[in-house]
Amino acid sequence: MEENNVGKRLEENIRRVIVGKDNVVRLCVAALLAQGHLLIEDVPGVGKTVLAKSLAKSINATFKRIQFTPDLLPADITGVSVYDQKSGEFVFRPGPVFAEVVLADEINRATPRTQAALLECMEERQVTADGVTRPVGPFYFVIATQNPVEYHGTYPLPEAQLDRFLMRLKVGYPKEDQEVEILEAQTLAHPLEHLQPVTNTREVLKAQEEVRHIYVSPDLLRYIVKLVTQTRRSPYCVLGASPRASLSVRRAAQALAYLDGMDHVTSQHIKTVFEPVVGHRLSLKPEARLSGIGSGKVVEEVLRQVEVPYE
Repeated sequence: MEENNVGKRLEENIRRVIVGKDNVVRLCVAALLAQGHLLIEDVPGVGKTVLAKSLAKSINATFKRIQFTPDLLPADITGVSVYDQKSGEFVFRPGPVFAEVVLADEINRATPRTQAALLECMEERQVTADGVTRPVGPFYFVIATQNPVEYHGTYPLPEAQLDRFLMRLKVGYPKEDQEVEILEAQTLAHPLEHLQPVTNTREVLKAQEEVRHIYVSPDLLRYIVKLVTQTRRSPYCVLGASPRASLSVRRAAQALAYLDGMDHVTSQHIKTVFEPVVGHRLSLKPEARLSGIGSGKVVEEVLRQVEVPYE
């Protein structure tokens, strides 16, 4: 598996552009291999769009970026039927969601109605427009971004839609020496311009199928369920993680094991993906938020409270 590891090739290629964020790149590739979608929540200018473009270019996949705004309509992203005078019939003009990698930029700036239109594409991998359902294709990966600082004029994603994202990641600011490296790398041109594909969608689909066959022992399956159950008992949560979170943790852990060239999941894989997979699925009590307790603190406590099974 190590010799022809599609995920490893993607990781190494994306790191040529994204400097000093190896763990973010690794988890991004893991989300892709687990057939999930990704939410990146961070301030502007830290490389969210570049990460999405680097991934699409590395796979040689079709890429579309949708800038979400308050006046964006569902038809603007799904497509619309236009009357063709020559044929005398209505012809469907597909929207930007009909791409293999879709970047939904600042998704929380669009109205709930438009957000819901993207939800069907993500979950069902199809688009219903004018009463006709059209598949978006076998390979489909959505990366959505949002700014966690600015709330004026935004529409926070409801829990039902947040739950559709396999992971939520934060890119963060680079360290000083890494930022110097970024400045030097972009003196004449952006590294993204010279990035070459290292795989294709057919290979990635095959890798996704291999990920599904990575072995997870019964003890580790029970460990996942105990972790998720513990979030429901947290005194800081109104609602804990759902069974879908358990399934998502398993899939993400399998993808990480694949990236490591292993044929089985370890407890460390589960611990690594638990916060990115579960954090955004927790509904915290208002008093917890006022006390400065976030989902990261809850996840940290849960991981400490649940005993790791012997491997």
